[in-house]
Amino acid sequence: MNQKNQLAEREQNAKAPRAGDQPTRRMTLTPAVDVFEDSQGITLWADLPGVTKEKLDVRVHDGNLYIEAEAVVPTPTGLRLQHAEIREPRFARTFSLSPDFDTSKIYANLQDGVLKLTLPRRDEARPRQIEVQTN
Repeated sequence: MNQKNQLAEREQNAKAPRAGDQPTRRMTLTPAVDVFEDSQGITLWADLPGVTKEKLDVRVHDGNLYIEAEAVVPTPTGLRLQHAEIREPRFARTFSLSPDFDTSKIYANLQDGVLKLTLPRRDEARPRQIEVQTN
C-alpha cells in the first residue's frame, strides 16, 4: 500500500460514524499536474478525470491559485454497483503565485478531463532587451 492510500484511509476512518449515519466514501485527491514555464508565463495542465465544467472551481485569492472539482462517475444503465473504492472523488490543489503573474488574464480550458491554465507574466516582469546608447 502506498503512502497516498494510507493517508486517504486514515482520513476516511478519522470520524467515527454516528448511529443512523450512512457511510460515505468521499475522498479528496491531489490531481497530477504538469507545469511549463517560458518568458511569457506558465502553462499548467491538471488531470481531472470525470470532471465537468459545472463541477469545476478555479479561482485566485490572496496570491494563491485554487483548483477544486468533483468528478461524476456514473453507473452504466442496467448495472448495479457492488463495490466502489471512490464513488464521487473530489479534487483539490493550491498553488502560491508570484506577483510577476497577471491574475486578471488567466485563461482556463477544460477538455476531456484535462484542465489547461495559462498564467501570463505581467508586462513589466517579462524579460526585455535594453538598447544601449553610445555617445
